[in-house]
Amino acid sequence: MTATVNRLAGKKALVTGASTGIGRAVALAFARAGADVAVGCNRSRDEAERVAETIRSLGCRACVVVADVSDPLQLDEIAQQSRAELGELTTWANLAGADILTGTNAAAPDHEKLEKLIAVDLLGTMHGSWTAARYLADGGVIINTSWDLALRGMAGREAELFGAVKGGISGFSMSLARSLAPRIRVNVLAPGWIRTAFAQQDLPADAHHEISAKIPMARFGRPEEVADAALYLAGDDAAYVTGQILMINGGLAAGD
Repeated sequence: MTATVNRLAGKKALVTGASTGIGRAVALAFARAGADVAVGCNRSRDEAERVAETIRSLGCRACVVVADVSDPLQLDEIAQQSRAELGELTTWANLAGADILTGTNAAAPDHEKLEKLIAVDLLGTMHGSWTAARYLADGGVIINTSWDLALRGMAGREAELFGAVKGGISGFSMSLARSLAPRIRVNVLAPGWIRTAFAQQDLPADAHHEISAKIPMARFGRPEEVADAALYLAGDDAAYVTGQILMINGGLAAGD
């Protein structure tokens, strides 16, 4: 983790999907840089509470906000709660995502996987962004999450599903950046192969080695490395950066 203390001092961030994985890493990176954080979750309340406790141990304020991000009313409620507990929000990171790769979710039929991705990832990002636009202070930041190969392509049914939904997030975010400029900056994180639960627990070892061999950096990324990119986009160093898609993928490109 390369976060430096006080880069986000005085900032107030809401991070959805912050109980585990990349979302957790982003919430903690924001706190290490001095931001107060609203830790968003849906069903993982206990994990979110642990993240909030860690944030408080770093000397920042934290609250847990629970919402189904596909429901605009619930998003409005967590925005109000976050503002009441932390103050006016300056950053909103839409990191909640549907799991279609692990456990029983992996065996679901394609149409159910697609419906989950549309509801949580696409609609959750759109409604979250529109809600953020109403609550963020001037100079605020929206960070959305896509996929490094969304517009480049990858063979496979899951890749087709992710490509459709994450490509939609990228396109939406580019238009939103124009709509909200100059008051609010909008950028997109596009992670590649990251050591999430799927990569560590469900991806076969031979597939892991095969993928790693194709990545110029010769390894999977860490959630903390995605968090470092989010930290940059949320900070003043990126004050002239909007409407951009930042790929965190070790140099992997389509066809590799």
